[in-house]
Amino acid sequence: MESQDGVERYTPDDGSSVKIADEVVGVIAGIAATEVEGIAGMAGGIASGITEMLGKKNFSKGVKVEVGETQAALDLYLVIQYGVSIPEVAQQVQENVKRAVESMTGLDVVEVNVHVQGVAFGEPEDKEVRVR
Repeated sequence: MESQDGVERYTPDDGSSVKIADEVVGVIAGIAATEVEGIAGMAGGIASGITEMLGKKNFSKGVKVEVGETQAALDLYLVIQYGVSIPEVAQQVQENVKRAVESMTGLDVVEVNVHVQGVAFGEPEDKEVRVR
């Protein structure tokens, strides 16, 4: 695999190639993280807030991706539901994200770093929560 401008290039034996953008890896990771019980949502910055105001879903919100030739490292910024075990939920997120990214992209995920940015109280109506 070769990487240029944040796009993975996989060259099969026949000479054709498959390109996987960093944004795609981020979307996969964001969806996999929010599937875990105990996650209230992803914490995003001002750019994702503007995207949401324009009516677009940003599935890679709260995800930072670094992709190399054959490996990927991810940082996830999460909001956790009040009352759950943070270490247990974080470990489940790491396992689910690693499994999803590796199975869908073929990349070797070497790091999934979880950053808990906030705690949500009550039942989440929407998986996207803003932290102040």
